[in-house]
Amino acid sequence: MKEKRQFSSRSLVLIVICVAINMIAGQMISMLKLPLFLDSIGTVLCAVLAGPWVALFTGLVTNLLWGLLTGPIAAAFAPVAMVIGCVAGVMARAGWFKSFGRVVITGVVITLCLTVVAVPIRTYLFGGATGSGADFVVAYLHAVGEGLQESVAFTVIGINLVDKILTVLIVWVLLRRMPERTRHNFPHMAPIR
Repeated sequence: MKEKRQFSSRSLVLIVICVAINMIAGQMISMLKLPLFLDSIGTVLCAVLAGPWVALFTGLVTNLLWGLLTGPIAAAFAPVAMVIGCVAGVMARAGWFKSFGRVVITGVVITLCLTVVAVPIRTYLFGGATGSGADFVVAYLHAVGEGLQESVAFTVIGINLVDKILTVLIVWVLLRRMPERTRHNFPHMAPIR
């Protein structure tokens, strides 16, 4: 019953805004071919403001929509986006957005959880190459003698560690600067102080 209440009209508007944030940030990074993603800022924002179920749905919608607009690679990574939303929401509910140190640990936990899902997708569906800036790292590691799965795993962990810590820190800073009256519009918001 609680999950149903979390999908209010306010939550649906938040999902739309957060999907747009994900797509704009992700597209900018993709165009620059940087070895980062920053395509889950909206998902993590949604996780803290509305909870894990709303964030999970935000990640799913982002990647499916992105898949329709840009090709099937983004859609294939929808399970990864869902894991990010769910883990960020659970960590936020457990109080892991209250301090700088806890937020950094949250980024590490998100990375470890998404790695379990992302490595098989990147390795077996795409042979390690997805058209992102991370492809260079995978190709380099594979060229110097690492196996494909190890190259992908090392790249996923390394790049996502930086990416997800940066993502959760951006969200944490944004939320701490959010006016109190705006925060009151999100009754399911996790504590950030």
